[in-house]
Amino acid sequence: MICPLANVEEVFQTELGAVYQCSRKNCYWLEFQETTTSFSVSDFLLFKKRVDSIDIEKMLCDSSRTADFEILMPFRTERCFILSVEDILNLREILDGAKFMIELNGQVKTILRRGAVLAF
Repeated sequence: MICPLANVEEVFQTELGAVYQCSRKNCYWLEFQETTTSFSVSDFLLFKKRVDSIDIEKMLCDSSRTADFEILMPFRTERCFILSVEDILNLREILDGAKFMIELNGQVKTILRRGAVLAF
C-alpha cells in the first residue's frame, strides 16, 4: 500500500501493475504481484537493469527445476520477487513503459524550458 500522505502521480500502468512517482519523497512505487514496493530513483533504475539482465532464453532452455524461476531481492527493500518467465516479461513491460514515460517527461520539460527562455 502506498503511504496515504504521499503525493503520487501515475507514471505507467498495465493490467498487471503500475509505477507511481512520489514527489514528496522523491521515489517510485512499483505495484506488482499484489504488493507495492518503494524505490529511490537510483534503486529503481538499478532494479530495472537487473530485471533486463535476466536471460529468458537460458531459463526456457534449461530443463532443471531451478531454472523455472528467478529470485530478485531489490537493494534497500524488504521485498523478494519470485518470478516466472511470464512474470519477468510482464515486469519488463511495466518497467520499460515507466522508464520511457520518465524520459519523455524529462524531454518535454527541457523543451518547454527552452521555449520559455526563447520567449524572453
